[in-house]
Amino acid sequence: MQTLKKQQYLPHFIEPVSSGDTKTYLLAGDLGGTKTNLALFSSLNGELDLIKQEKYASRDYQHFSEMIKHFLSGCSNTLPQRICIGVAGPVVKGKVELTNLSRELSEEEIRQSTGIHTVALINDLEATAYGLATLSPQQLTTLHRGAPDHTGNMAIIAPGTGLGMAGLYWDGQYHHPFPTEGGHTDFAPRTDLDILLLRYLQEKYDVVSWERLISGPGITDIFEFLRDIKGMEEPAELRAAMNAGDAAAEISKAAIAGRIPVCIKTMELFVRYLARESCNLVLKMKATGGLFLGGGIPPKIAALLDTGEFYHHYMQGDRMAELLASVPIHIVNNDKSALWGAAFYAGLLKE
Repeated sequence: MQTLKKQQYLPHFIEPVSSGDTKTYLLAGDLGGTKTNLALFSSLNGELDLIKQEKYASRDYQHFSEMIKHFLSGCSNTLPQRICIGVAGPVVKGKVELTNLSRELSEEEIRQSTGIHTVALINDLEATAYGLATLSPQQLTTLHRGAPDHTGNMAIIAPGTGLGMAGLYWDGQYHHPFPTEGGHTDFAPRTDLDILLLRYLQEKYDVVSWERLISGPGITDIFEFLRDIKGMEEPAELRAAMNAGDAAAEISKAAIAGRIPVCIKTMELFVRYLARESCNLVLKMKATGGLFLGGGIPPKIAALLDTGEFYHHYMQGDRMAELLASVPIHIVNNDKSALWGAAFYAGLLKE
């Protein structure tokens, strides 16, 4: 794998409103079902500088506005003029239902609680897309170079606790990010083993979306399917490690180390499913400008994605092999890209 030059492979966005010579303060957030990152940035001449950052347990606060007020209590000398929060869910008319937290959040609630008028809620994958503009060359790694003169739409697929997807429409001059809920579309089995896995998951979830497989919980479900249905052995020491920590992380670490057959097979299937849905996403969006693998999982399993298996399964796109081969494929190595993207978006807002 090689680190790529930023200007060659990253999207081109409209310049932020706060790109002049007056310093602007921006509050950015990345709100998830488990944790929330909040950060205060300054923007001057189009450059973002991180001033302060805090991480919160999302369930510790009944109202998100209380979390923001707690954060702002330490920013009395540098209160933000604009706020943008990336949230895991579809934002409609300035509101989002936070399914994992069983509560609703609105832009109006944030305005009333903070007294700051310029507020925006955007989908977390839309925020990740904007975050591409803030990456340094070291935070972007390639799996496939693609065509030397690539241009056009871009796509992001981001497996973590869930599965997020977003697109970036190319108008000939600038890219325009937009969110999707593509992770909730139906899983498409190809092999007899896939069909058996589908039936196993239907017993648990009824509707089996791609998110049920291409995510941290998906890794665990694939593992349990191989153990319980296919009869693969689970060593006692692995079970102890999974019970004591992050089960999906323990499985992937064992696979990367080339040990424990059930872990190796689990991650082979995970990589294949990620590749197949990546292919689907590129074809649906005609993402000739590039495919970005974001979220928490791809950077941690880069060794498994760079073996050639991911690209092999990605290329199985019927009669579209030439188009698929032209698309550059990258891993985003910065797990704060959604937070920085929310700050970038805040800079686009007009007060």
